[in-house]
Amino acid sequence: MTVPSDLEIAQAAHVRPIIDIAHKLGLDEDDLDFYGKYKAKVHLDVLNKYQDRPLGKYIDVTAITPTPLGEGKTTTTVGLTQALGCLGHNAVTCIRQPSMGPTFGIKGGAAGGGYSQVIPMEDFNLHLTGDIHAITAAHNLVAAAIDARWFHEYRMTDEKLAEAGLERIDIDPYGLTWNRVVDMNDRALRHVIIGLGDKVDGLERQTGYDITVASELMAILALTTSLKDLRERVSRVIVGTNKKGVPITLEDLGVAGAVAVLLKDAIMPNLMQTLEGQPAFVHAGPFANIAHGNSSILADQIALRLGDYVVTESGFGADIGMEKFFNIKCRASGLVPNAVVLVATIRALKMHGGGPRVVPGRPLDSAYTSENLELLEKGGANLAKHIEIARKFGVPVVVAVNRFSADTDAEVKLVERIALEAGAYAAVMSDHWAHGGDGAVELAEAVVSACDQPSNFNFLYPLDLPLKSKIEIIAKEVYGADGVEYEDVAERQIKQYEQAGYGNLPICMAKTHLSLSHDPSKKGVPTGFTVPVREVRASVGAGFVYPLLGKMSTMPGLPSHPAFMDVDIDENGRVKGLF
Repeated sequence: MTVPSDLEIAQAAHVRPIIDIAHKLGLDEDDLDFYGKYKAKVHLDVLNKYQDRPLGKYIDVTAITPTPLGEGKTTTTVGLTQALGCLGHNAVTCIRQPSMGPTFGIKGGAAGGGYSQVIPMEDFNLHLTGDIHAITAAHNLVAAAIDARWFHEYRMTDEKLAEAGLERIDIDPYGLTWNRVVDMNDRALRHVIIGLGDKVDGLERQTGYDITVASELMAILALTTSLKDLRERVSRVIVGTNKKGVPITLEDLGVAGAVAVLLKDAIMPNLMQTLEGQPAFVHAGPFANIAHGNSSILADQIALRLGDYVVTESGFGADIGMEKFFNIKCRASGLVPNAVVLVATIRALKMHGGGPRVVPGRPLDSAYTSENLELLEKGGANLAKHIEIARKFGVPVVVAVNRFSADTDAEVKLVERIALEAGAYAAVMSDHWAHGGDGAVELAEAVVSACDQPSNFNFLYPLDLPLKSKIEIIAKEVYGADGVEYEDVAERQIKQYEQAGYGNLPICMAKTHLSLSHDPSKKGVPTGFTVPVREVRASVGAGFVYPLLGKMSTMPGLPSHPAFMDVDIDENGRVKGLF
């Protein structure tokens, strides 16, 4: 049997007018700004309009340590939402907007897959309502403001600056930390020299580009709680230091207000729908290995006032996106989760048990396509560790075994047994990719039951601990490290941040998603390792400090055969090959 592609499934679906989806939530036309027939932005005053409604149940979907192919976390998030709908519940999903870098690179689309998707799939994966473009414009406005101010201060006296209504900031070009951004994978832009040409073309310096979703402004969009809060956060963003080592903020540059203006529409969550007509909020897209990797607080807050169950998703595994969901996002929002869904695949567990390397674009080894209980049981330790991590926060864990066609019944039962023995509240095979909501009904029933359990939610660390103590708690309790070692530059930065008053911020660890450790080659449950912190940066506007563990790139590159080579359009305007 030939299985249709995700895009073919999405294009064959019946797409309901977005006003019908809004009506299911109790919203009307005055609550929305329409972007065509099938997507809309939701006004923030909906929060005031429905402030007396009780909050729905709050569910976070995370995963075990994935293979480079991903384990279907978004697909499970959407499938679970559809299954809750099958049970008669008013369910809403909240997920991130994908960057076009991964979409056109290796990963492809990120709207879910099979019969558990958000539609229209093309809109979801491409421009949507322009939020990422707004971030790009705002971020690059800051970059232009920095180089313009440095240029004018270089050629003007203090008196001339005063005549222009300015005071000398005295930018240290070697202390600047603000790159430019573009929403594409472009390794050639990682390190660039700007200001080449005549004197009027600016001052020469070395800088670089990051991908837009790595921008601090994207992290702010995901963590802000109001337009007022957005403006305040933007004002605190630090772009570098002056020649005395004093931080320079967007407010110092006089650009904070303009940045907030560029983001005034982007702050509103985008409303879409699943294949089966459940509401889907798609908003913000911060990277999970650099930033906190979760969709927006505002989308969750609105959804929780309008729905009975809200299913959101954290980037990568429980050691990364889920840990940051709890320790960063839930602190900022004040929202308390009711349950965690931990996605596991037999493919990934076999890899952690010592299976052959999984490489995107290459056929899977036979170890992954035929039954191998021994390899699977060895890899089960990774699943058990992720369950342990989630349970540290006092939230019940439901394991969703995302079934692939080659998985056998014996393998599924083995994973379910490993999960229950490790302390999961429930473990359920889910076949939502092939059967949509109907394929995840048993999972939805387990999640409903888990949400009814008493909540003992707690954070992993208090904010008043020193930065090093918070870093070490995460390294030891989440990653399983023996300890942490700091390079000299990281030691100096931690000292500077604490002296500047940033010591009470939460920690956002930047590390690989391919291992519980900092080393992507270490599979399973690594032990006997020390986490190296090579650098520590502060995203003061977003509200976290992020240590860099090993080498982390903020600008991905394209593979030899990128996904964009398969994308095209026919004479009728129909997209082909997107995913």
